[in-house]
Parts: sequence; C-alpha cells; structure tokens
Amino acid sequence: MQKTRLTIEKRLLLDALLKENYRLKDIAKALNVEPSTISREIKKRRTSNSGTIICEKTNRYPFICYNCEKKTGCKKKKFYYSYKAAQKDYEDTLKLSRIGIDMDPDEVEYWNDYFLDKIKNKNQPILHMFKEIEDSFPRSIQTFYKYVHKGYFTSINDEMLPRSFSYKPRKKKKENPMTIPANSEIKARRLFSDYKNYMLEHPNANVVQMDTVIGKFEDKNCILTLYFTNEKLMLMFLIKKYNPSEVVKVFKQLQKELGEEKFKEMFEVILTDNGWEFSRPKDIESSIFTKEKIINLFYTDSYSSWQKGGIERNHEFIRYIIPKGITFDKLTKKNIVDMINHINNVQRKSLNYQTPFAVFNLKYGEEISSKLHL
Repeated sequence: MQKTRLTIEKRLLLDALLKENYRLKDIAKALNVEPSTISREIKKRRTSNSGTIICEKTNRYPFICYNCEKKTGCKKKKFYYSYKAAQKDYEDTLKLSRIGIDMDPDEVEYWNDYFLDKIKNKNQPILHMFKEIEDSFPRSIQTFYKYVHKGYFTSINDEMLPRSFSYKPRKKKKENPMTIPANSEIKARRLFSDYKNYMLEHPNANVVQMDTVIGKFEDKNCILTLYFTNEKLMLMFLIKKYNPSEVVKVFKQLQKELGEEKFKEMFEVILTDNGWEFSRPKDIESSIFTKEKIINLFYTDSYSSWQKGGIERNHEFIRYIIPKGITFDKLTKKNIVDMINHINNVQRKSLNYQTPFAVFNLKYGEEISSKLHL
C-alpha cells in the first residue's frame, strides 16, 4: 500500500468513523492506509483532560474514550480525537521542521563569501560553479536557490540567479473527497449498468437522485439533496459531512413521516454518486419495521456526474443563494426549509412554466407536502 500523509479530509473521516465505533482495519481500508498509520495518528494527536490516572484501555485501540461504557462518572484521564486539533498539530509540526536553515553560521559566512566572488565579481554560471564544488558544498543547487530566495546569503539576491524566475509556482494538489472504492462489495449489483437494466424492466419507476453540497472545505456540515426527476422538486437536509449514519437517519425519518408504502412508492429508485456518506446502502434500502429491502439504490460510474445531471443542474439554485466558499456551519433547519421552498417555487420551462412544488403537490397531495415541510 502506498504511503501517504493523512490530509484534513481523511482526519475528518477518521474522526467520524471513530465516533461510529468502526474497527481499526475497516477504518484503514476506508482511508486507504495501513492500520499502523491509524494507530500512530490517534496516539500521537489525541487530546486529553487534566486527569492524572491513566486507564489501561487507552493503551490499546481505539486509544480514546468515545465509546467507553464507563466514560460517564469515570475519574481517570480521558482521551479524545478531534480532526481539527490533529490537523493543527500536524501543520505546526510541519512548520517547525521547516523553519531555519540546515547550516551553522560559520558555514553560511564561508559560502556567502565564496558565492559572492564567483557570481557577482566573476559572473560565473551557476551550473559551472556547482560542478566545481559539488563534492564540498553540503546542499543541492535547488536548496541553494531556496536559501538565496529566503535571504540567508545576504550578498546575493534573486536577480543574480539567471533561472530564479523561470518557473511558475507549483500548484497545490486538489484533495479529492473520500469515495467508495470501485471494487467494493458495497457496490455489488448496484452499478450504473444495474440501474439501466432495472429501468428497462420498470420504466415507470420513480427515480430520486441523491447528492451532497459542500460549503467551505473545513466545514463540519453539508447539505444532503434529494431530487425527484419527474417533478423537478428537491428536498434538502443539513447533515454532518462524510457521515453515512447521518444519511441513514434522514431516510429512516422519511419512512416514519411518510409511512412505508408511500415511502416505497416515492423512493423506489435512488441514484447517487460514490461519496463515502452513501456507503450504507442496505440501511437506506431496508424497512424500519421488517428490515427487508423495500427500495433500490444504485451508484453512478466514477467521475460521471452527468449520469445524474438533473440534481447537478438543480444545485445551481443553491449557489445562487449561497455562493461557493460560504460556510454551511452557521445554517439552521429554518434556513434550509426557507431555501428549498424558494427553489421549488421557481417556474421551470420543462414543466410548462409550472413550479416543481405545484407539480409535486398535484401528484402526492397537500398532506405529503406538509410532512416534507413544503
């Protein structure tokens, strides 16, 4: 397995999975790292209270007190894991490791005089000069450029270096959200090809597309969206980001509000992407009463958002109200309800200039609309 550093996104997912009491090997698989990496991360970056007595349980996985049955009333030292605190500790450690220069003052003074003579006075090319001293100069030519740029060699500046402005700044690699692996058992018989086969056999099935919308990258919350493709109507729910339990909770609540038969009719087919928050399809599909499968969930192909283009286009209405980069952590349930009612009352040309709410209300009735806060 390739060795990679844990990003803030992976730490956020680790935090959520620890609270859900996932096993070590399952967390490692979800984050695509070794189990030892997870163990070191938790032990190294966990936080604690001011207690002095160490509990023996914290010396083994999960190394924290989230799901300990004796946590309430326990007088021993308590340990917790916070993705924000862990990321800050990592960034501080990284920053400290890169402060300063790996040379003592005498070395800096010696090489400062040497380079001044060769570059400024004799105009000698950098590559020629390094060829002469490659065995004695303790750093690479790239490090030399960096030292000059940071001002460690006071008698030399960037303008004396012919290639110091030749390259654009390196772009930061964009972090990809955590996704369900392509070969995961979770997706067995739930692929997009299975969806197409199901729709050939059930052409009149109600299809609901599902997705999430994210505000700022570091937000704890996101918006779960459900889009009824026939009525162009969208439901929205404020949930914890990358948390499968939050999505399951929404569907269980919808079952309670609508009743099993109406829920089964309205959500017969759900089409979503491969986001980790959708990694518990069996819990979404099953009845809260009989535990039997009553609806069908399918996944789009990787990097194929166009396969659920309806909900992707409808997200533009959210961005009209909340532009990208605005935090979702300050939103309330009332904000979400107001937003969906505003969006669902915009006339659509594809509905013969009717609103999604009017079409949905005509089909399912005012009682169902009221239960969904429409």
